[in-house]
Amino acid sequence: MSSSISSSDPASWARFFRRAAASAAAGCAAIFAFVALVDPWGVLPFSIPAERPPVSTNARYAFAGLARSDRFDSAIIGTSTSRMLIPDRLNGPFGARFANLAMNAATAYEQSRLFEVFIRRHPAPRAVILGLDHVWCEPGPLQRFTPRPFPEAFYGASPWPAYREMLSFYAVQEAVKQAAVLVGLKPPPYGRDGYTRFLPPDDRYDAARVAASLPPLPPETLRHVETPPARIDLPAMALLERMVAATPAQTRLVVMFMPLWLGTQAAPGTGGAAVTEACKRRVAEIARARPGTVVMDFLRASPITRDPTHYWDPMHYRDAIAERIMAHLARAADGAPDASEDFAALAP
Repeated sequence: MSSSISSSDPASWARFFRRAAASAAAGCAAIFAFVALVDPWGVLPFSIPAERPPVSTNARYAFAGLARSDRFDSAIIGTSTSRMLIPDRLNGPFGARFANLAMNAATAYEQSRLFEVFIRRHPAPRAVILGLDHVWCEPGPLQRFTPRPFPEAFYGASPWPAYREMLSFYAVQEAVKQAAVLVGLKPPPYGRDGYTRFLPPDDRYDAARVAASLPPLPPETLRHVETPPARIDLPAMALLERMVAATPAQTRLVVMFMPLWLGTQAAPGTGGAAVTEACKRRVAEIARARPGTVVMDFLRASPITRDPTHYWDPMHYRDAIAERIMAHLARAADGAPDASEDFAALAP
């Protein structure tokens, strides 16, 4: 029996392995070139010129490029509690082009890194809206990340380290998805301005089911209980202070405490309430150091947060409340917000 490669011919085997290695290297190089040219997340310095909408489920990958886009001059930054804010509804009142860069379960650190990317690319933004919730008011060591991967290379001043992230199966997968969108084979899975509705349609709302799932209101929320002032170490405040200081004077900056269901908020007079109040005081102090900064506190007992029919779950409000919040924001676009039972104005 004959064989094209004799087991006793080392030279033939050496040639075979060299050719195999060369073919594998060429294939890997071709795949890498494809991923780099498609640039699924819009973070590389050399790629096919095209508008890249978000295609990745993990916004930590998708939004680093969106924050760099010249199509926008304004940004909404926060967690999922800010995802219901619709850029198109705010563009007119602010005279801006907003991208909603709010990310599910984003830590304060991750939000600050995204802000850095945006402000570095847009040194004179028209407006910035920062949606704060409990992650900014957590005492103790600063939590930097969640179990969701965070590509630090996408967030630095230099774009070159981002090429390392293209050497993965995930990058190949997302490049294929982005290529299909770019050539028109499939529609973008997410909004081109970062906004994508992620809650069920309002006509599927089941008030009884939602009410049964919400934490009950503690009795203390129905009456006034004084919360003693306290100085508490809140490490995320250092991040916020840098963000506020880095925002140009001509930029309209609005900082909002988002309206979580009242049964989720710390009961007045408790240690948790003391932490929240200390956080609000510190945010107000930081804001007043930058003239013109507006701080709106929706994280309080109010007509919004007392009514269970306003919520899908303890963190996420319904469409009508989103519209209500955006109406308050629209009135705050040119100056101090109007007085309302829905929120307290902490600054100016």
